[in-house]
Amino acid sequence: MAQANASTSTSDNKPGILHICLSTGWGGLEMYPSRMGKEFIDKGYRVFGLASENSRVANAMKDAGMDVFTVPKKAALFGPTLFSLNKWLKANNVQIVHCHKSGDILISALLNILTRRYTLFTEHMGVKRPKKDIYHRWVYRHVDQVLSISNETYQRNIKALPVAESKIERLWLGTYIEQKQFNEDNRPHLLADEYGLSHDTTFIGSVGRICDGKGQADLLAGFELIAADYPNAHLVLIGGLNPDEGADEAFSNQLQEKVKASLFADRVHLAGYRKNVPTLLEEIQIVCLPYWNEAFGLTAIEAMAQHCALVVSNTGALPEILEDTGVYCTPQDAESIAVGLKRYLDDESLRASNAANAYQRALEHFSMQGHADKLEQIYLRGL
Repeated sequence: MAQANASTSTSDNKPGILHICLSTGWGGLEMYPSRMGKEFIDKGYRVFGLASENSRVANAMKDAGMDVFTVPKKAALFGPTLFSLNKWLKANNVQIVHCHKSGDILISALLNILTRRYTLFTEHMGVKRPKKDIYHRWVYRHVDQVLSISNETYQRNIKALPVAESKIERLWLGTYIEQKQFNEDNRPHLLADEYGLSHDTTFIGSVGRICDGKGQADLLAGFELIAADYPNAHLVLIGGLNPDEGADEAFSNQLQEKVKASLFADRVHLAGYRKNVPTLLEEIQIVCLPYWNEAFGLTAIEAMAQHCALVVSNTGALPEILEDTGVYCTPQDAESIAVGLKRYLDDESLRASNAANAYQRALEHFSMQGHADKLEQIYLRGL
């Protein structure tokens, strides 16, 4: 076990906030606690984390300025360590506990037995199977507020979770959006330079965890159907290829083999995990997210914020995120994906107008500042 000293506060009367995320993976869910930690530290709050030792979550929390209590595994909290954690939280006036994985709610419930705190759970995954057995009824009895990340997940949560509808609220996620004028001539050329391509290359891209549900193999198949007709188009798949970067190892290996075997292998680029995704998105004119059943679509709003034209699945939460600012395709259908890509490749005016409209929609509904402000209202409402 390791823990840091309490951070200094710019406002002593503000409650301390604990984010619990014991995941050892790395994706949008795991990135969220550190992003919110940074936002609330900037607001003058003291923000803490509970994470697994040596995990990317723990490191991200520390990088954001959060003090982090780490454990080698969750089971370590089923004993004296739980009391040490609770003592640490009391010493730092932590009054708000925010969980992000359903399996971690048990820890917040045990903490709640020791010391009553306002407890929230953001349901990032869009649970479908009912969780109304005795165990889940007991655990969720210690949750004061469930936050659904989309209308789609809100409806799923009402049906699946043993929580009164009055305790479930939709709160869209947010991303960092810079207010600026976009000009095609000013797009960066990092990818083009990296791959030795002309600066007028048309990039089609996807960002996300490398796994079947994100549809990278389907996108590759769709690209192959049209690649011969658009020799200037290249496909870039951004996402860690290794398990410690969140990838499904078996799927990642299969995808890499498919790329190698493709007739257009020289125009398909597995970019791996990247820290500069927003900058890369500025260079990618068309972002295609053929996700099978997305609970929200953080990558979608990140692409909207960078003035990309989007082709997205007509299922899950993506239609509510984009509304009429994108082109839709059927997931797991290469021909449908190809048709969506062709619409933009054949119509630059549609590509430009959808990109501009998506950017404006992101500014209005999906800014990080707006999300943090709404979350702060929810926190304070519960105290």
